[in-house]
Amino acid sequence: QVQLVESGGGLVQPGGSLRLSCAASGRTFSYYVMGWFRQAPGKEREFVAAISWSGDSTYYADSVKGRFTISRDNAKNTVYLQMNSLKPEDTAVYYCAASHRYGSIRSWYDYWGQGTQVTVSS
Repeated sequence: QVQLVESGGGLVQPGGSLRLSCAASGRTFSYYVMGWFRQAPGKEREFVAAISWSGDSTYYADSVKGRFTISRDNAKNTVYLQMNSLKPEDTAVYYCAASHRYGSIRSWYDYWGQGTQVTVSS
């Protein structure tokens, strides 16, 4: 079992930045691929970014490529999502998730946090 707790969401103006954090507890953090997903009202939960076990490989949805950066600190059991140049369409609840497989498939992720709200609005 892995417990995940996200933080860092909030209200930001278009063009602004936010940094989300996800703290993990339970089983060994470095055993898991970590991912970020998001869900906007009335929409399906969608993949945002993933990072491999050691952090040497990352993968992004086209919609966030070049603006978002995923990273992890295995010593702190924490994964981050740095979000720059935010747009109103980035507004969603953001979830971190843990998987034994590396990729963007939602069903591969076994453990989920409770989510943190990100609102991009002027």
